[in-house]
Amino acid sequence: QVQLVESGGGLVQPGGSLRLSCAASGSIFRIYAMGWYRQAPGKQCELVARIFSGGSTNYAFAVKGRFTISRDNVANTVYLHMNSLKPEDTAVYFCNARLVGDMDCWGKGTLVTVSS
Repeated sequence: QVQLVESGGGLVQPGGSLRLSCAASGSIFRIYAMGWYRQAPGKQCELVARIFSGGSTNYAFAVKGRFTISRDNVANTVYLHMNSLKPEDTAVYFCNARLVGDMDCWGKGTLVTVSS
């Protein structure tokens, strides 16, 4: 009952910036946390950043200081601002919503490629 639509992925050069967006619809009142995960080629899925209903955030060590997660409650959208991108940031980025009742919903993913 919660749908997530990601956008903003693409090709960017090392050191560049990109903003990912995730728009949530449906039973959004059930969401208490949202986050971004990524899966790089040949790697397992890992947490990038998440934001909780109270506004607190968590970041993976590899992206701390470079990425910022934020939310727009009016638009029901979360963002991932990515700066100083590195080739190792190349991955499919997935938006995640954690719902009351410990249920997870996932977007289809958006590809970020960092290459010169």
